[in-house]
Amino acid sequence: MKRSIGFLAICVLLLGVSVKAQAPPAMPKPGPEVQKMAYFLGTWTETGKSMMPGMSGPMSSTQKWEWMPGGFFLINHSDQKGSMGSGKSVAVMGWDPDSKMYTYNEFASDGHAITAKGTVSGDIWNWTADMMMDGKPMKTKVTVTQGTKTKYTFKLEMSSDGGTTWMPGMESTITKAAAAPAAAPTKKN
Repeated sequence: MKRSIGFLAICVLLLGVSVKAQAPPAMPKPGPEVQKMAYFLGTWTETGKSMMPGMSGPMSSTQKWEWMPGGFFLINHSDQKGSMGSGKSVAVMGWDPDSKMYTYNEFASDGHAITAKGTVSGDIWNWTADMMMDGKPMKTKVTVTQGTKTKYTFKLEMSSDGGTTWMPGMESTITKAAAAPAAAPTKKN
């Protein structure tokens, strides 16, 4: 009898371990840092000016931000116009829980790519990136200031001396496009 009870206890224990091992882990859910990115959802229009060498002049863009399935990343499709012509880009913004920083990766139709890291404090987003310009290393910093739910400003500064001296690179205002009015319901006869 003792042997049967011991065998039964082992079977119950193994069954419990087996059931626990087979239970799928819960899908992760986006945290509050990810939810802060929701500000950018929707279609936006940008007007501004570039002060970058060889690219100075007026510039504009239309940007559409949407959640990637799963809700952890935003995807941006953008059409730009500037002194060098028209172009398109796609970007992905997310939160990196390991570095405790936001990430931004952009790929443009003119062949350039940008990788930046960012933080947010209140309504101000600060981004930094290292890139090459005319074959020389360049540090950039971007300040995005949320003004209202439908308007924010963008300011890019550049430094060729490692971040001691900063010069203006671009300034713009980005305004959320009004949502298209819903079509009136059609009357069925």
